[in-house]
Amino acid sequence: MDVFKILLLMFFVNSRFSSAADPYSFYNFEVSYITASPLGVPQQVIAINGKFPGPTINVTTNENLVVNVRNKLDEGLLLHWSGIQQRRVSWQDGLAGTNCPIPPKWNWTYEFQVKDQIGSFFYFPSLHFHRASGGFGSFVVNPRSVIPVPFSTPDGDITITIGDWYTRNHTALRKALDDGKDLGMPDGVLINGKGPYQYNKTLVPDGIDFETITVHPGRTYRLRVSNVGISTSLNFRIQGHNLVLAESEGSYTVQQNYTSLDIHVGQSYSFLVTMDQNASSDYYIVASARIVNETIWRRVTGVGILHYTNSKGKAKGHLPPGPQDEFDKTFSMNQARSIRWNVSASGARPNPQGSFKYGSINVTEVYVLRNMPPVKINGKRRTTLSGISFVNPSTPIRLADKHKVKGVYKLDFPKRPLTGPPRRETSIINGTYRGFMEVILQNNDTKMQSYHMSGYAFFAVGMDYGEWTENSRGTYNKWDGIARSTIQVYPGAWSAILISLDNPGAWNLRTENLDSWYLGQETYVRVVNPDENNKTEFGAPANVLYCGALSKLQKPQKISSSATKSIGYTNLSMIVMALVMMFLR
Repeated sequence: MDVFKILLLMFFVNSRFSSAADPYSFYNFEVSYITASPLGVPQQVIAINGKFPGPTINVTTNENLVVNVRNKLDEGLLLHWSGIQQRRVSWQDGLAGTNCPIPPKWNWTYEFQVKDQIGSFFYFPSLHFHRASGGFGSFVVNPRSVIPVPFSTPDGDITITIGDWYTRNHTALRKALDDGKDLGMPDGVLINGKGPYQYNKTLVPDGIDFETITVHPGRTYRLRVSNVGISTSLNFRIQGHNLVLAESEGSYTVQQNYTSLDIHVGQSYSFLVTMDQNASSDYYIVASARIVNETIWRRVTGVGILHYTNSKGKAKGHLPPGPQDEFDKTFSMNQARSIRWNVSASGARPNPQGSFKYGSINVTEVYVLRNMPPVKINGKRRTTLSGISFVNPSTPIRLADKHKVKGVYKLDFPKRPLTGPPRRETSIINGTYRGFMEVILQNNDTKMQSYHMSGYAFFAVGMDYGEWTENSRGTYNKWDGIARSTIQVYPGAWSAILISLDNPGAWNLRTENLDSWYLGQETYVRVVNPDENNKTEFGAPANVLYCGALSKLQKPQKISSSATKSIGYTNLSMIVMALVMMFLR
């Protein structure tokens, strides 16, 4: 075929989905089970392309990302892109309230633009407790070359996933929750999918594969660290090295030195680390359990190795100590308060109307969301948010709207916690398009919680112990509170966030603690432009899947052994791009 004709065809295909000026990145993900032994015990793990963790997605601001997913599991699958805002297209968010599951043996192609974002994120499978068995990986969004960054270009970029881990797989953990049981203490902590270095022969058995990160002396690296675990907050530190905090979930921070930092479930941070120590030995990389009885939880510690290229020996001796704050519950919270947004840094901002000056914007709606210890509802152990235990809709929210399916959900989520008995419902928040929402997250449980909001970077403006009151607003940071997508809420404490509702769609607001999320601690915020000629939200993609009340609309997919076939038009653009590259060579 003539190259010119191929280029014309490629332009025709791509012009249906995006601006021709924005490049594409393509990934093929085959999601399957493998047997691995991260803690020395053989177990079923969810891998992507045979690897655990999955590959790092690496794109640049405003690129269009195409991820073709083949589900080789034995149950439905969705991938969620945590922290990626999916501007105007919640259809690609990969959650039970936004998408129908990809059936076993099927392919489905995600296609979305990483619009006006930079930073460090991760992706994971969002259904059926899958994340407890893996399927996660890092997601890096680089700035465009014309946009300066507020630090010198690092000599290297390293992604690190940390998280608590059980030797039981997700189906066993899920059954325990369904049976009304608690999951108990994790069996360990993984660093990049690997167990701990044998720093202690009593706590760490022989034969465990551990993570080694090799660096050159004198160089500075950017370390992107994400807590992808189930429910444990982790303190991250590197023996003998300072961590200069530079970015968190898409926002550059005021650069400060930390010897260690608490990273809560679902959170991501970037550190600049200079390799300025002598090379007499390797150094420990540690991720240890926090906000628990740390003496009892000693085994819940991940240990990797930082290896200088000229290192003269193995790491030895005791691990570097974490914060010594057993009797000081304010240390971790004060550390969190110290993280500030670098408001003078250049960078992609999704709110051109100026909502980064959030302290001067009038709040249009206020929601106080309170979580409690698990309760029994109709004889089943459930978690709640403001007295409501969420039931995922059988038909995704915006799909039900598009086809005018009634009774799928209720727009009646309470602005204050219910005073009556808790109940199970598909109750969601009716957000006002272009409104400015204040959300107070009140944790009346004894366990640490962290909360995530899809579709937005919210402003983390305050946190404190006790019950939130109207007077608590006097403590808010109204100038440089960090803009992020996941915030921690300490036991017996509250955190306050502000959200500019300028992104239409249906957006998940949930606890990131996987056990509490599974049992119902979530809701959605539905944001719709009331204009009848609504051009602010993209319609359903051509390859949309149907389920629930719309199951009859779903056409069967021809099952193929090929991992590159897919529903919809994106596969065609991939083929055309490949042909063009062949001819241009």
